[in-house]
Amino acid sequence: MSTNPAACLVLRLEGPLQSWGFEDRFNRRKTGLLPTKSGILGLCCASLGAARGSDREQQWLPRLNALGCLVIALPRHAKEKPLIVRRMEDFHTVQNTRTTDGKIKETHITHRTYLNDASFAALLTGDRSALEELAAALQDPVWGVWLGRTACIPSAPVLNGCYENETIALAAILGDRPLSGFTRQREATSFENGTDTFQDSPITFADPRQFAPRRVKLWREGEPEN
Repeated sequence: MSTNPAACLVLRLEGPLQSWGFEDRFNRRKTGLLPTKSGILGLCCASLGAARGSDREQQWLPRLNALGCLVIALPRHAKEKPLIVRRMEDFHTVQNTRTTDGKIKETHITHRTYLNDASFAALLTGDRSALEELAAALQDPVWGVWLGRTACIPSAPVLNGCYENETIALAAILGDRPLSGFTRQREATSFENGTDTFQDSPITFADPRQFAPRRVKLWREGEPEN
């Protein structure tokens, strides 16, 4: 276990389109209603210049997976009216896919879903040295960053700041509003304390991608943590 002091890094995930891969199967590519940790860590790896399957990726992924992750849905408003987050479906054509009998299919249609006008804060808590290095990378990323899928470009700077702890970070992004007033998802400390399990801890982003299970707990707006 690291002896380095802890810190809390806040990412602002906001854009006209977001798509956080969730239970993708064949030609159906769904999005979760909240950002996935694997999607957030993929964004971090792009910032760090950690190529898929590279030694740098394998050095960083254990450090990133060790960070605690809290995701908060932040309501947005336009002309004093709340913006309703909606899901939309688009389709892409993929070339040169292989059929069940081994032949090459010229084009294949895939259906993909996106979130419209969503905004989230993602708080990563843990090793200070790792978070400070990550903050510097997010300030000047090696590669472009996106909100889940490559078509989803952020509309605001992703780096919000690096804080001493989660309490100070929450005060910076929420002001005097209590955390219980927001829908949020946090990593569970045990299986019994969680509400769901996802294959969401990346082992490698190289093909074939590999993920380990991650236990989380969800609170709806108005539900206090207990």
